[in-house]
Amino acid sequence: MPWPRVAALSKDTPVVIPIAALEQHGHHMPVFTDSMLLGEVIRRTKEKLGDKVLFTPLMWLGNSHHHLDFAGTLSASPRVYMDMLIDLAENMMFHGFKRIVFVNGHGGNIVPAQQALFELRQKVRERGDLLLLSTTYWTLGGKPNEVDTSLKQTQMGHACEWETSMMLRIAPHLVGDLTKVSEVSFAGGFAPAHRAWITKDRTVPGHIGDPRHATAEKGETLFRVFADDVVKFLNRILAWDGKTWDA
Repeated sequence: MPWPRVAALSKDTPVVIPIAALEQHGHHMPVFTDSMLLGEVIRRTKEKLGDKVLFTPLMWLGNSHHHLDFAGTLSASPRVYMDMLIDLAENMMFHGFKRIVFVNGHGGNIVPAQQALFELRQKVRERGDLLLLSTTYWTLGGKPNEVDTSLKQTQMGHACEWETSMMLRIAPHLVGDLTKVSEVSFAGGFAPAHRAWITKDRTVPGHIGDPRHATAEKGETLFRVFADDVVKFLNRILAWDGKTWDA
């Protein structure tokens, strides 16, 4: 869109800023996996919502320092990443937009994105008309394993059955030989406490979960469930009255 078209939009138009990553995904998946998968979720979302929502280009650089022991990972350190997200949201606020949403596709971005918007809200505390939100596409309530009972996993891992299935759906030529991988357990970490970790603490090959169960058919189910979740979430934002705490 040329800038006059952006300027002419209603300032109540939700602005979606997709945020992902470029990081290792084990021996069988490309380093651009998170950005490719989120890009497909966003593509499907845009097909359903059309011009009701303004989508920025996907931000492929994420907070991935915990993956730096694996070659090919590119990362912004947490403070740099938070400042970048604050700037992106503040840019759109400067243009007059009031409903700004980070839709995330990488686990390492969850806490920094929440903190970035928390800090931004304190900075503009006099504003009562803002809706600053961050969410991750697989945390919006959908249960893919209930839609397709052949799915073994019940949660998102890393280069796992879920992500591998999704990549098999959109770019099977980028998925390696799954007979050469084995399961890496989700277990441990002193739950329910949160243990600080880097990826090599948990996995030698780089993946977490069991990619061997992945299929393209499962990937289609996952994309459909996750895109529908994002559409429902954005419809809540579209329906917000601009005043109340929830919608």
